Amino acid sequence: MSATRVLINDLRPAELIEGVYAIQNCQLGQTKNGKPFIKCLIADRSGRTPGRMWNATDELFAQLPTDGFVYLEGQTQPYQGEMQIIIQRIRAHEPTSSELRELLPSTTRDIDEMFAEVVRLLGTITDPNIGALRDRYLEDGDLMDRFCNAPAATTLHHAYLGGLLEHTLSVMKLADAALPNYPELNRDVVIFGLFIHDLGKCSELQWDSGFSYSEDGQLVGHIARGVVWLNDKARACQDPEIGVTIPQRLLAVFEHIILSHHGQPEYGALKIPATPEAIAISLFDNADAKLNLAITSAKRDDLNKPAALGGDFTEKIWALETRLFRPDPTQPENA
Repeated sequence: MSATRVLINDLRPAELIEGVYAIQNCQLGQTKNGKPFIKCLIADRSGRTPGRMWNATDELFAQLPTDGFVYLEGQTQPYQGEMQIIIQRIRAHEPTSSELRELLPSTTRDIDEMFAEVVRLLGTITDPNIGALRDRYLEDGDLMDRFCNAPAATTLHHAYLGGLLEHTLSVMKLADAALPNYPELNRDVVIFGLFIHDLGKCSELQWDSGFSYSEDGQLVGHIARGVVWLNDKARACQDPEIGVTIPQRLLAVFEHIILSHHGQPEYGALKIPATPEAIAISLFDNADAKLNLAITSAKRDDLNKPAALGGDFTEKIWALETRLFRPDPTQPENA
């Protein structure tokens, strides 16, 4: 059997593969015997799967990107219900533009339709000051273009082109559905806060040659950049043609939402959420991120493939602190 370039979602057991793939979260581990091995995720536009290289060395690991692209040769191996790749050879690779189109995953949803829905939800805002801020963001064509194409992360939730837009729309729709149960919350603050909470990722991340952190992302980060942009938009509201001065308390509340939306300091929050609306935004954000990661990791759509592996659990998803039970319990068990 000759080795070929196969899409991740089309992998079958005991298949020789070779070609260019994306590598994510590349780490150097140790076996029980103290020997180094490489553990990583191998990905392309169709999905991702665990990779292991047992005959690794410190020198080889140092030559590989933590997140980037590699040329590899290996063989697929079923393991605990997952298809993993046992890597025999691997090296860093600079992909061509045509290779990138095969490697970078993208949302399956329509970008224009999702953005139109975001604009529609923003259009329900009635507070004139928040409406003025909203308009300053929406008229920033370059920012909105990046917003529509950016991933939401490099490796975890919504880590694909259009992922930031998809995540933002999802949390706004969650809020739109849930807020009638909590009429004491200020709906305008929550809806607009969710729109801006992750916008700094448009500058933090880069995706023209793979998913990675930009120079701005490494030096400033999306939380600080989001606060800077918020103040820029507030100043733009004071233009004589607009003539709106954003109240300082309102501005501080939105700054706080950006600073606190990660919930806890160990997860990157610079402040603990301290308003009811900030708590709501942090909860919606966390729920959508974890659900997307769980759905992506469980890969329920793959269970009915001819080469079904028969395993009911994924490997441990560290961001979720558990292994996921994959089967839909309402569906018949595989023979």
